[in-house]
Amino acid sequence: MHGLILAGGEGSRLAASGITTPKALVPVGGVPQLLRLVGTFERLGCESVTCLLREGISDAPLQALRRPGRVPPSVYYCSTPSSLHTLVEGLGHVPPGPVFASMVDTIMPWSDWDRTHRAISAALASGADAVLVVTPYVADERPLYVRRDPTGRVVELGDVPVTPPCVTGGVYGLGTRARSLAIEALDQGLERMRAFLGLLVRRGTLVVAVEVPRIIDLDDRTDLEAANRWQEFCAGDGSTPV
Repeated sequence: MHGLILAGGEGSRLAASGITTPKALVPVGGVPQLLRLVGTFERLGCESVTCLLREGISDAPLQALRRPGRVPPSVYYCSTPSSLHTLVEGLGHVPPGPVFASMVDTIMPWSDWDRTHRAISAALASGADAVLVVTPYVADERPLYVRRDPTGRVVELGDVPVTPPCVTGGVYGLGTRARSLAIEALDQGLERMRAFLGLLVRRGTLVVAVEVPRIIDLDDRTDLEAANRWQEFCAGDGSTPV
């Protein structure tokens, strides 16, 4: 499975809260988030790791990974206007095959990265078109709620809260059909990732959910403070890649 890290956003909400460092380079537990994610993807065994990075952001932290015998991640720069544009551009650089994709601001402990990667691999191999990593931990200002059937299949996505709580977490598994539908969604004029995910469900593709207890997205200063307080992630879980 190929890894794809999406870091094409401007991080405007983070900047508005006083964090001037680009989101991809914000340190969590002392490690720039982009570097942490690349190391995590490598440790998961991704066949390749592709990063879509906003133009103007330095990839200097990744130089630490350019060592003899180590295949560095492929970095491409973009100035895309939306999350779906970034996804489609990124998929264009990723070799054929299943994709394990994450937004650059996704924070989870190593144990959950490992478990979700295994679950996504198994689900895609068993015929799922896409997999959403979901969580009952709702901390986004505009969460995307997920309704599942008893088998774990996603049957509805939207802004209306569900009981028990369940929202998307910024990590996705994409098979061949989902990759093709991402391009189609963009051609239809859709722009946001949530619109693409909604299209997958409406088209009747097999979208399944994998749940983890908690995910933090780095949207503002309070999120960063919460991530740095989260000792399960920041201290002692072995996820630091360098």
